[in-house]
Parts: sequence; structure tokens; C-alpha cells
Amino acid sequence: MGTVLGAMRNVRWHELQHAYGSASQVPGVLSRIAWGDAPTSDEALSDLERWIGTPPVFDSTAATVPFLWELAATDTVRDRAGVLDLLATILAAGNPDHPAWTRAAHHAVAAGRATAARLGAAPATPAATSPPDTPEAGGPSPARTVRTAATRLLTAIDRHTCPACAGLRPHEAQMR
Repeated sequence: MGTVLGAMRNVRWHELQHAYGSASQVPGVLSRIAWGDAPTSDEALSDLERWIGTPPVFDSTAATVPFLWELAATDTVRDRAGVLDLLATILAAGNPDHPAWTRAAHHAVAAGRATAARLGAAPATPAATSPPDTPEAGGPSPARTVRTAATRLLTAIDRHTCPACAGLRPHEAQMR
């Protein structure tokens, strides 16, 4: 798997659950997001959102989040904005029957706050800004889309409150 996603082998995925059962498939899906062509990557991101990001969150959600941050920060990933949007979905989701899972997932998202700030402040590259942001030119540049998604996620992290995380904002918890 190379250096990107290399630490996935350290997670006991078969012991974790997602919405449809064992999370043992999560590493393969993350790999498809990292290295798949556009249709494969899009399908994998959609699958992952259904498995771990739609309410409720599961025990595999918190284990997956650090790898999502890694993908969001990797320039070669095709839909980095989609990965950031999935992180925002996880931050908004919860599991009232398992508040510890919710809290762990939310704290894992908040732990990547510095990455969101870096991606939100990244300057546009000349190649990324050369096509105008018009529908005729194919819409916003990928760099702009990532900056926008990162800025939205950063705002969500800074404003996050929920019963599972009561009294302590997630990005404050990770600094302790």
C-alpha cells in the first residue's frame, strides 16, 4: 500500500462494525478512494459514506477518520473535497445508543483541524486557476473546491456541539 494508508494494517478492522456488518472491507474501499479512477473512487466514497458516515456512526467510524484525513491531504486523491465533505458528515452524525462511538468519531474529525486549516488556506496554483470558474469551463477548479470544502469543515469543527461531546469542543479536547 505504500506510505499513503500504510498504517491501515495496524487496525483490527474485522473486529469493528459499520452499518452493514464487519468493517473488514473498509481498507479496500479506502484504497479505491486513494488510487481508483474517477468512477471507482466516486463509488468507493459513496459506499464509505453509507457504511460509516450516515447516522448513526459506528465503532469503525473513528478508526477510519485518520485515513480520511490522510486522503484529504494527498494531492493525488481525485475527490479530496468529497473526502472533506464525508468528514463533515461524520462530525454531524451521531449514535444515541453509543455516545462513546460518537464522541470518538467527532474527536477524530476535530483532530484533523490543522489539516483543514492548511487546505482551506492553500494558495491557488497557476494550473488550478487558469480555467475560469464557469459552467462552460467545467465549473470550479479542484483546488478551489478543496479550499471551499476545507473551510466549511473548519467552521463545522469550530462550531461543533453535541450531547456526546458535551462541555468540551472536540478541537479543545485533542489539545489537552
